[in-house]
Amino acid sequence: MRSGIRVTAQFNSKIFYPNGSKPSQWCSSQLSNIDFNEDKSSLFADDCAMELNEDGTAWTIKSLTDENAIVNVKITRTAPAIQAGKTGLTSFGTDLSNPWGTMRHAFWPRCVAEGTITTKDGPIDFKGRALYVYALQGMKPHHGAAKWNFIYFQGEKYTASIMEFTTPPSYGSTVVTVGVIAKDGEIVTAGTDAKIVHTKVKGDPENDWPEPETAQFTWLGKTKDGKAVEAVVEGALEERVDRVDIMAEVPGFVKKIVAGAVGTKPYIYQVCRRDSPYDQRLTMLTGY
Repeated sequence: MRSGIRVTAQFNSKIFYPNGSKPSQWCSSQLSNIDFNEDKSSLFADDCAMELNEDGTAWTIKSLTDENAIVNVKITRTAPAIQAGKTGLTSFGTDLSNPWGTMRHAFWPRCVAEGTITTKDGPIDFKGRALYVYALQGMKPHHGAAKWNFIYFQGEKYTASIMEFTTPPSYGSTVVTVGVIAKDGEIVTAGTDAKIVHTKVKGDPENDWPEPETAQFTWLGKTKDGKAVEAVVEGALEERVDRVDIMAEVPGFVKKIVAGAVGTKPYIYQVCRRDSPYDQRLTMLTGY
């Protein structure tokens, strides 16, 4: 700790049940004795380890920090990793060579998962398809984005995702988007030319937020051979599986920063659709 600034790390996990059989389970634990390996690719702490394998194709995540969620999961990428631009950075400020703040995003768009998270009701098998997102926030959270959307589609042959956030008015309400379509062993197309539109919204009676009811997601780009690609997913979002009060689910020090600075209570709406016959799954998160 220097000048009253303390370095902290938090391990968070969340289990949600798409069929609504049980309420979502959120666990958050502050880590102690944090350390990294030599190239900073793996993290270790008391009762917790997140390790990247030697060839950079798999993460192993283990945590005994909360008896309500004992994590032992491995995520292996089956398609190349992507980021927008040379660095994946979004820079904030008037001088891009010396930005006031930055955020970096990188993705493993198509992965497989294996392993379990054990709750007090027993182990849950997480074998299936997965997505890995790397997000490094180099600024205060309430300065980074005023709202954001995330769409994730998993099909038998293709995975498609879009991350979109809108900066606060102080940064021009700029929309930043990264979209990708992938299949095993290949990126079909990726770039910043993707779009999310809430085609119909309904007021949330509990907080008067504009909860989306129907939406359209569009990917535009080119293949590595220069062929044009356009993909669209649209329709009703059906019933949400969760509404997350962010102020109730973030570490205490972040909660104090956001609540003290802007006095707001942001929410995340999560919906999930499963469409037969190929066990295709669409997950959307939208936050205000």
